[in-house]
Amino acid sequence: MESVNPALNDLSGESAPGGQPRPDSREQHLRRPRAADGLAVHKLVADSGVLDLNSTYAYVLLCTDFADSSIVAERDGRVCGFIGGYHPPQRPDVLFVWQVVVAASERGTGLGGAMLDALVHRIRSERGGHPVTVEATVAPSNASSRALFGGLARRHGVPMTEHDHFSAADLDPEGAHEDEPLLRIGPITAPLND
Repeated sequence: MESVNPALNDLSGESAPGGQPRPDSREQHLRRPRAADGLAVHKLVADSGVLDLNSTYAYVLLCTDFADSSIVAERDGRVCGFIGGYHPPQRPDVLFVWQVVVAASERGTGLGGAMLDALVHRIRSERGGHPVTVEATVAPSNASSRALFGGLARRHGVPMTEHDHFSAADLDPEGAHEDEPLLRIGPITAPLND
C-alpha cells in the first residue's frame, strides 16, 4: 500500500501510553471530503515526505467522485488527516484503502485508526449494516500500515489475512520497490451502534 506514512507512530488508535484508551475527541472532526479539500490533501501528502504525491486533480477526484469511500479529519478548520479509498467495481462489498496520511501535528494520537473506524462505520451505516471487507496493499517493511490494519482487525474481532498481489516488478521495472501483498480485513459484520 502506498498508503500510510511509515514515519507515523501509533496509528492503531487502540491506546495511549500506559495502556489507557485514547479519547475519541476527534470524532466530530471526521467527515466526508469535498472538492475544496483537494488542495489541502495534496499539501498534506506532499508534507509527509514519504508518500507518492499525485496531482491536485487526482485528490480533487478522490474528494468528490470517491467521497463516499474516503474521509478527512479536520482540526481548527484545517485538514489534518485523509484516507482515500474506493470500492472495486466488481466487488462493491470491499473498501480498498489506497492512501492514508496524518499531519505531523497529529501523529501518535490514534487519528489514523479513528479515521478508518469512522469510514468503515459510515459505509456500513449507509449500506444498511451490510458487512464490508477492508483491503490494502502493504509492503512488508511498512510497519505503521501493518499496525493500522492489524488494529482495525483486533478492534472489530475479525481476521487479517495476507495474499500475494503486486510484485516489485509490477511497481518499478528497476526493482526499487518492494512487493505489495494484499491485506484483507474482515468481513466486518458486528452490529452497528449508532
